[in-house]
Amino acid sequence: MAPPFRTDRPALVHRLRTAGCVYAEDEADLLLAAADTPAALADLTERRVAGEPLEHLLGWAEFCGLRVAVAPGVFVPRGRTALLVDAAAAVTGPAPAVVDLCCGSGATTVALAHRLAPRWLAAADIDPAAVACARRNLAGLAAEVFEGDLFAPLPEHWRGRLDLVVANAPYVPTDAVALMPPEARLHEAPVALDGGPDGLAVLRRVADGAARWLAPGGHLAVEVSAVQADALCAAFDALGLMPSVRQDEDLDATAVIARRPG
Repeated sequence: MAPPFRTDRPALVHRLRTAGCVYAEDEADLLLAAADTPAALADLTERRVAGEPLEHLLGWAEFCGLRVAVAPGVFVPRGRTALLVDAAAAVTGPAPAVVDLCCGSGATTVALAHRLAPRWLAAADIDPAAVACARRNLAGLAAEVFEGDLFAPLPEHWRGRLDLVVANAPYVPTDAVALMPPEARLHEAPVALDGGPDGLAVLRRVADGAARWLAPGGHLAVEVSAVQADALCAAFDALGLMPSVRQDEDLDATAVIARRPG
């Protein structure tokens, strides 16, 4: 959609490309569509060149073919997490009880709501800004969104009855956070990125809780890096969960799926 004013698109593309935007032409079109005045376009351009995530500027991100609202400071859903959605949906039976932990904007929850027909669907995050964003995205989808640490805010009567627990928990080792692109480390909540000394601290806690909250035969699905998968599988084994690994080279994605025996 063309903006309601004249603009020098090639100059905008050049400026974005010079600033390091790999998909400068696509970004230029999105910024043009989002701006309704030259002043608004100038503001968006300056902020993008300064390193703000495009999704925060637009107020939305595309994920699994859906448009998901995002807000400043909230973790931006990555394309690689489509593997996690696919893997989780593939192991889940009809009418499941589903919880998405460390839900961020609720993007994974929204995608699963469209893929499954849950009898109960919930999301949880410790970050109030993420919870507010997830509630906005999940409005009208018969899903509950809880604020709190992992399983702690969930209704107790679901303990031992969940069919699927999904978590895109932080898995970047603490020392590696400083090496992340500025878009992430400067504009997303640290709690959504920092996974502790080896990157697996939060995921180990997720697995420990899942061993108690999953129903027999239920599944835990998490995202992790390829180099961490073996260590995470060992942690799952130690908790009595039965893990398997899925990878997608095109997405540069790794997911670990674990089943609670039963």
